Amino acid sequence: MTFQDAPDSKIPVPRGPLPVVPPPRPRRAVELTIDGQSVAVPEGATLLEAARQIGIDTPTLCFLENLTPVNVCRICVVEVEGSRTLVPACSRKAEPGMVVHTDSERVRLSRRMVLELLGSSVDLSTAPQIPGYMERYDAHPERFGPPAPPARDHERDLARPGHHHPPHDGHAATVGQPVKVDNELYVRDYSKCILCYKCVEACGTDAQNTFAIALAGRGFEARISTEYDVPLPDSACVYCGNCIGVCPTGALMFKSEFDLRQAEAWDESRQTATDTICPYCGVGCTLTVHVQDEKIVKATSPIDHDVTRGHLCIKGRFGWEWVNRRE
Repeated sequence: MTFQDAPDSKIPVPRGPLPVVPPPRPRRAVELTIDGQSVAVPEGATLLEAARQIGIDTPTLCFLENLTPVNVCRICVVEVEGSRTLVPACSRKAEPGMVVHTDSERVRLSRRMVLELLGSSVDLSTAPQIPGYMERYDAHPERFGPPAPPARDHERDLARPGHHHPPHDGHAATVGQPVKVDNELYVRDYSKCILCYKCVEACGTDAQNTFAIALAGRGFEARISTEYDVPLPDSACVYCGNCIGVCPTGALMFKSEFDLRQAEAWDESRQTATDTICPYCGVGCTLTVHVQDEKIVKATSPIDHDVTRGHLCIKGRFGWEWVNRRE
């Protein structure tokens, strides 16, 4: 053995055979019928995955491929013959011999009611999927009267000297709250929150493991909150922005996007999206850089990218502002 053939002393040489990852066990196929079409999917696949496999578009709001299904929005419900109730397609596993209807009148009525109830109580003006869903199911939220005010601003209440929670008298939820702009990275507008849990999941074990936000309260007082209702800068938040990346309604929004919308200058038709690699470390996260008028307005990450699965850290999500400061 020559000197050049000798192993690097800094690289340990394993003793014995190298470990080999065993191949995944093949999953048996499950055959079912969806809207009159036969489909076979791997065991463990959901009805949503089975429907998408044959090109059936099932609406979703609280579902995202990189998060654990929580079954709260109920807009993806489908009808399964033999089932007493409609079932959520995003989490119900396909079973052999199932007969599923995704567009029956019962399903359409349920989805229409969900959309109308959401639209009558939440500002859905920045939810990109909602207008198409409203038209598709002929939903008219105005049937339930004027929109309801958002929940009380608990963070602002706690910041008041000597504040004590008043007893619930049925009117606590009628006190509105302003948009929360307490940092230069993102803003929170809880009047647009549909309690889909996506931000909670992304802040928890599904992505960040920070647990800075969770659901608080019950009934009309239910809301997304920081721990102990403290202001966001005082919470455990690390400003990764993964909650923004999963929010379906714009309740959580880049400060850059919010400012442009306030100035009526936000225009997605003039924006370009370019994939690049984050320059900050060696992990190799893919960034999708959104540019308008030759300025970066926000950065996201592809959900199908193996490294990030749509999630980023604070540098990848927000660390691009220096590019815009050309002076």
